[in-house]
Amino acid sequence: MGFGRDLGNSHDGLLKLQDWELKLLETVKRFMTLRVKSDKEYASLLLNISQQVDKHDNSSQMDYISNVSKSWAHMVQQTEQLSQIMKCHAEELNSGPLHRLTMMIKDKQQVKKSYQSIHTQIESEMNKVTKSDLEKLKGTYRQLTKDAHSAKEKYRDAMVKGKEPEKARERYDKATMKLHNLHNQYVLAVRSAQLHQEHYHDTTLPLLLDSLQKMQEEMISALKGILEEYSEITSLLTDEIVKVHKEIHTSIDQIDPVSEYEHFIEVHRSPETKEPNVEFDVSLLEETENLQANEILWNNLTADSLQAMLKSTSDELGLTQQSLRTKEDLMQDLENKLDESTKTCEKKSDAVLLLSQKQSLEELRQTVQLLRCTEAKLGAQKDLLDHKMQENEGKEPPPMVNYEDDARSVNSMDKGKDRTSKFDTLRHSLAGILRSPKSVLGSSSVSSEQFFDVIPTSEKPLGDQEWYHGAIPRTEAQELLKEQGDFLVRESHGKPGEYVLSVFSEGQRRHFIIQFADNQYRFEGTGFPTIPQLIEHHYTSKQVITKKSGVVLLNPVVKDKKWILNHEDVTLGELLGKGNFGEVFKGTLRDKTPVAVKTCKEDLPQELKIKFLSEARILKQYDHANIVKLIGVCTQRQPIYIVMELVSGGDFLSFLRKKKEDLKTKQLVKFSLDAAAGMAYLELKNCIHRDLAARNCLVGESNLLKISDFGMSRQEDDGIYSSSGLKQIPIKWTAPEALNYGRYSSESDVWSFGILLWETFSLGVCPYPGMTNQQAREQVEKDYRMSCPTKCPEEIYKVMQKCWEYKPENRPKFADLQKELASIKKK
Repeated sequence: MGFGRDLGNSHDGLLKLQDWELKLLETVKRFMTLRVKSDKEYASLLLNISQQVDKHDNSSQMDYISNVSKSWAHMVQQTEQLSQIMKCHAEELNSGPLHRLTMMIKDKQQVKKSYQSIHTQIESEMNKVTKSDLEKLKGTYRQLTKDAHSAKEKYRDAMVKGKEPEKARERYDKATMKLHNLHNQYVLAVRSAQLHQEHYHDTTLPLLLDSLQKMQEEMISALKGILEEYSEITSLLTDEIVKVHKEIHTSIDQIDPVSEYEHFIEVHRSPETKEPNVEFDVSLLEETENLQANEILWNNLTADSLQAMLKSTSDELGLTQQSLRTKEDLMQDLENKLDESTKTCEKKSDAVLLLSQKQSLEELRQTVQLLRCTEAKLGAQKDLLDHKMQENEGKEPPPMVNYEDDARSVNSMDKGKDRTSKFDTLRHSLAGILRSPKSVLGSSSVSSEQFFDVIPTSEKPLGDQEWYHGAIPRTEAQELLKEQGDFLVRESHGKPGEYVLSVFSEGQRRHFIIQFADNQYRFEGTGFPTIPQLIEHHYTSKQVITKKSGVVLLNPVVKDKKWILNHEDVTLGELLGKGNFGEVFKGTLRDKTPVAVKTCKEDLPQELKIKFLSEARILKQYDHANIVKLIGVCTQRQPIYIVMELVSGGDFLSFLRKKKEDLKTKQLVKFSLDAAAGMAYLELKNCIHRDLAARNCLVGESNLLKISDFGMSRQEDDGIYSSSGLKQIPIKWTAPEALNYGRYSSESDVWSFGILLWETFSLGVCPYPGMTNQQAREQVEKDYRMSCPTKCPEEIYKVMQKCWEYKPENRPKFADLQKELASIKKK
């Protein structure tokens, strides 16, 4: 006799039971509170207290015999006979049983809430998997059957009439492929529903009900301990009082957690009802060809998609099994911990202190069962797919339709072969699409979360969570939040080691600091040992982050894995130099790829850290031979890394000075052309470099020049950026309008390119030799321009002069400079 076996359809009765018990506990709490008060006011108020207490109104009595109710009523009656009690007992009563009873009420409310939530979840999932999902699939199945039949008829008509038979055949292929793929999905969904239904009735629901019964019994046991302690505290040694308390103690002893609900179960026992089994709807096959119920279809149109589905299912099964093992280990650890804690309980009412952990254990059991159900479903689907793939291993997928037979009715065999050849071409072109399981499942009504869960298990470290973006700037986080409920977690830039939840809610981007105290992470409610567990709790339960904000987590914003690296993926080597934001090291990735690693000083102000990361944000968008390539960023913790390709020759300025005796004019022109090509590419992207100079270019293999150091760069829609102030501006390389008005554009980069040309052909001499920054700026305003370097071709110097036109609109575009330098190089 038990909840799981006998109360499968008694959900409403169980809710009423819990409500009634909560009301009973509230009554007990009110009684004890008043008892404390009465003890302080001494014995004269005892009678008044007994009269004020709601002795569990008979009109609200449950329709079953409760020993708890009986015992409680007897205790109230006996309490009315008490006439004296010592005031000091009130303090002990208040800090002992009454405090624990308050905790128990909260725990019991949580038990009820958890039961309702899980019951609603599994009922909803049961209805979704066994009914709504299948109905949607069947509706789509019927429609695709009609479409395939219609396409077939049109194909035959086209063959007879000779009117665009190839297009008709392609439409026929496409319609048939959709039908067959959906058929496979439906087969898998039916099998999944069968297992889900079986697990629901045999294990999932009984486990939930047994868990509830166990917690109910634990509550009864805890209540018994509280009442026993209450009895001991309020007991006096007079014969009359001893007699009263003996009767109370006797009534409490009649409380038995195991037998408490036996009569309730008898009254509310659910009749056994057998639900119809989930079966393949064979009526769907009436107008189809070569399709069989509960049989995976393997042919030239489905072979690739089945392979992709098998891989996806296998991967998902592996993750599920891994998570299951983790949860089982956690469950075993918690059981052992509870066993040890139970042995060390000094008082009977100390059982209340373990109720929340016991509830966590029961919830963990439920999670394990759900994972086992998922494992069974995925395993069954994998077995179906495995069997079909092994059955046909080494074979060529059979053609879906024999086109040659259709072709003979209207045309020659040669034309039929031609069509077959074209069909093969089409089939292979479709294969790339079919290899992606998302392309097969994306349009399906089957929940894609079974295959692609963007919220990983909470057991993974924070850095491995899809929604954790590391130490990205607040502004970048805000750009990623676009729709209601979008959220991500990041590390605070201003306070390393502090974590922030960023959420888009009601048209605003909100940021919540994740509090950490007593080894628990929380917002304002329940605490959790890890941030992933905290986020998973709020995401799955849809509990508000704070009551004041009302923010709910709906959509995790997944980080762009293409550029994300872990610090462990990068090994730092020798120091290459120091930059504005930190040091630059030579490094290697796990696969031994050499890289350059820019590090950001941890003590930099937040605005400088944002500028540091802006270089990576810009480089993510670019791919050009003359632009240094970004490998990735390490933002999971401090210090932040920007990982870039290692350009072996070092910076261009040092290269010019070291190799000046060996460099020929033709090579210098080649360097200039490389720089122009890279800048022309940036110009197309509306990117303003703002710091183009020889020191910010790198020389790679085969003397290939690459533009680097985008720390001051900006990307603007109109190609114009305004700035104020002269802090850290390279004055000798900067155009007059940028210095005077803070107006940066591709035209101002052209001015800097002219200075770069001068550096190149002067072999690394500093521009405006002998002048300070201020003197150089004043001379430029007076129309002074640097003279032609020694050994610089006249044609190159003319290019420099064009770049140094005072009015930005008179300067050439980088695309024109690239063409002109290419022409000079050919001479």
